[in-house]
Amino acid sequence: MPDFVDEAVLHIKAGDGGHGCASVHREKFKPLGGPDGANGGKGGDVVLEVDPNTSTLLDYQRRPHRKATNGKPGQGAHRAGANGDDLVLAVPDGTVVLGEDGEVLADLVGAGTRLVIARGGNGGLGNAALATPRRKAPGFALKGEPGETLDARLELKTIADVGLVGFPSAGKSSLVAALSAARPKIADYPFTTLIPNLGVVEAGTTQYVVADVPGLIPGASGGKGLGLAFLRHVERCSTLVHVLDCATYEPGRDPISDIDALEEELAAYAELTEVDLSDRPRLAVLNKVDVPDGRDLADLVEATLEERGIRTIRVSAATHEGLRELSFAMAEQVETARAARPTPEPTRVVLRPRTFGETPFEVAPLGDNTFRVRGEKPTRWVRQTDFSNDEAVGFLADRLNRLGIESELARLGASPGAEVHIGDPDDPVVFDWDPAVGTVTGDEPPGPRGTDSRLG
Repeated sequence: MPDFVDEAVLHIKAGDGGHGCASVHREKFKPLGGPDGANGGKGGDVVLEVDPNTSTLLDYQRRPHRKATNGKPGQGAHRAGANGDDLVLAVPDGTVVLGEDGEVLADLVGAGTRLVIARGGNGGLGNAALATPRRKAPGFALKGEPGETLDARLELKTIADVGLVGFPSAGKSSLVAALSAARPKIADYPFTTLIPNLGVVEAGTTQYVVADVPGLIPGASGGKGLGLAFLRHVERCSTLVHVLDCATYEPGRDPISDIDALEEELAAYAELTEVDLSDRPRLAVLNKVDVPDGRDLADLVEATLEERGIRTIRVSAATHEGLRELSFAMAEQVETARAARPTPEPTRVVLRPRTFGETPFEVAPLGDNTFRVRGEKPTRWVRQTDFSNDEAVGFLADRLNRLGIESELARLGASPGAEVHIGDPDDPVVFDWDPAVGTVTGDEPPGPRGTDSRLG
């Protein structure tokens, strides 16, 4: 398996909330100790964090399933359950996070940038928190809520100012090594470079990052060679540098045909990804002019490239000829791009309160005397309910009635015995609606703990 991976799919599960505790204080000579069941702990979140020491997504390709820890259940004597530990996943700078439908959820740029990608479930309330003047000693507690689940796709787009593009063996890696302290693998055969190499270059007071993008050949957009697998790494580059081999012995190739083929593949990539690279400034590097035939070919093509409006610089990575001019030319383009970059606005959190009179649920008929209830609150309340406890079921009925679901069912013509679905449409909880059950009143005699006198 390669050491560099720039794509991975994560199957993420946040921690579940701990269940609340139903307990009554028991102590000698204190027969009416009251409820003392505590709340469950919150489940751990799953967090993505940019780590400067991480440069690949390899670990997530090897182990794609990640889960945060659950919250602990509450206990008697008001001992709350411990919260689950957050799971912090380190990702490289420049990681793009996409949801299951391909929507971009976040673009993580800058060391320390964090994203809570899946939130842990809230812990259930214990019976001490559910006690009221009317229900002094609840015989039930609420269950913890499940944590969020998500299948997220991670794509790494290298953070670099300048992208070097060119045919295999054009000398891109040699230029990175000559311009910076980076030491990429260099050899005299095609596709030596299989991962983007980064190098930091200093030109005067300007410091910038250069990326060597491997594997671009004619037909890459159709899957030849390495395809377009690594072209995403030039999307963030403010300047593109065509590295043209002036000493190639391959038939039918010369710097003019090479740059035409490279531009064609860049255009094909833009069509496939809708990322327009046509507005990025270009430089053309006529490499290997230390070879006599290479210098002669550079003399022939330089004027043609200048006529196209592309600034041309002759260099030799072997003898370092022209490297100073090249480094300052790239620095000039980078400084221009940085000056034109808009100043980032401070992050603002927008709070949108619910519109007055807006119903927090929806009741939709499904068929003959069958209805489905949608809404965040009803769905969450159903998940919190222990259906083996009659008193908990009665408490749920009270909550749904206060929300207005009973009245809405009656308005839509539901008759006693109507089938009501609440929760996940694929696995709902099904109730038989009985409007005669009513709600708890102050005159109602209390039943044994865990029971509800309205339910028979």
